[in-house]
This record gives sequence, structure tokens and C-alpha cells, in this order.
Amino acid sequence: MARLLALPVLLALLSIGCAHAVPAERLEVIRTFPHDPEAYTQGLVYYDGRLFESTGLHGESTLRELDPRTGEVIRTVALDDEYFAEGLARVDSSLVQLTWTEGTAFVYDLESFELLSTFEYDTEGWGLCHDGEALYMTDGSATLYRRDPRTFAVLDTRRITRGGRALSGVNDLACVDSDLYANVLDTDIIVRIDKEAGEVLSQIDASGLVPDGGRPDHDQAVLNGIAFDPEAETFFLTGKLWPTMFEVRFHPGR
Repeated sequence: MARLLALPVLLALLSIGCAHAVPAERLEVIRTFPHDPEAYTQGLVYYDGRLFESTGLHGESTLRELDPRTGEVIRTVALDDEYFAEGLARVDSSLVQLTWTEGTAFVYDLESFELLSTFEYDTEGWGLCHDGEALYMTDGSATLYRRDPRTFAVLDTRRITRGGRALSGVNDLACVDSDLYANVLDTDIIVRIDKEAGEVLSQIDASGLVPDGGRPDHDQAVLNGIAFDPEAETFFLTGKLWPTMFEVRFHPGR
């Protein structure tokens, strides 16, 4: 009888484990280059041979352009101390930068970094990317927002799931064709999400990325920041307070 009673429990535990099983992709490091070790990276955007970064923390938040060959900071603009910058996306000739809890998104001219306008929203701001038609945004919950890039109005939402279970903590985003690639907060996992269904299709273990000198001894120095180069079909990855940035490719299988 004890064995019979234990069987349903065992089956339930097995089903929980299976619910989280998604295909794995393999990460290949193409090259490394320096990254400002004081940059609290929240968002990366690659466009036309140029690399843009949003860095966070109150009193330290910035928008930057980096040299993607050397990591040198080419130019920067600081946000007012009250703002904690988050995700970043390019929309045509502008850059849209989220803030964490301030409910304000800043729109800058891509060439001059001149502030053009702002958007207001009533959620937290985490990740952001643009697929050429709509903005995709996360807020720390399992909700994925699709927004109008002209007005920032919510067009629709969907639930982010992995193996049938809600996945929260989805952070920086990169739009790549029909998918979103995203960091998962406080993990070394990158997930590939079907942007229409919200379902995680595969995931990449990036724990093997070791910055020059090792990972910083700081509890917030976690993997964050992802941008896609469509010509090379590579991704740029780094972490908060990491002294190194990585250019990588993802491949099917382990």
C-alpha cells in the first residue's frame, strides 16, 4: 500500500522535472574585449557596426556608445540621479531607454544623444527590444508586453512560459527574427522565446563565460546584456560590473 501511495507522488515529481526540460543550445566564444568594470549593464543594442549600452543604478545611470572592437566608451550621457536606467532598444534613428521603477522611458536621437521625448508607463521597466514593427518589453513578472513604438501604448500581452510554467525575471532582450533572446535574472541562463507564443524554445548555459581576472566578487555582478549582430550572426554578452565583453555564437545541441 505504501508503494501504491508513493507512486502518484513520484509521478508528480517527474512531471515537474519534465515541465522544465527544454532543448539546450551550445555557446561558442568568438572573441573577447574590454568592458568598463564600473558599468552596471542593463541593456545592449548593436546596430550598423555600432554598440550602445544602458547602465543602471541611481546616480550612475547612463546611455553610452561603445567601440565594438575595443570596448572603449566613445560618448556618454548621464541620467538625472532619480532615474535607474534599464533596457534599451533602437527604433529607426532613435534609442528608447527604460527606467526601473520611475515609469519613464527616454527617447534619444541615435546620432546626437539629444533627448527627443519621453513615454510614461505604469509597470516596472526591465528588458526592451524592437523587431522592426513593435517593441517587446518585460517588467520582472512573467508578462511580455508588445508596445507601439510611436506611442508606447500596449498592443497586447502574453505569458512567458518554460516547459509549461511561468518564467519571471526575464531581463535584457534581443529581438532576432521570430524569437527573443533574453537573460534570466540572477542566473547564467539565456533563453530563446517564441515572441508570439511566449514559450521558451531553448536555453543556453553561459556559466562558462569567465571575464578577465574572474567574475567580480559582488553579489550583483550577474550576467546581463545581450545584443545581436545580424551580419555576423553573433551575440554580444557581458555582465553587470564585468571587465570583459564576449562576442559569441549559439549552436544547436550541447
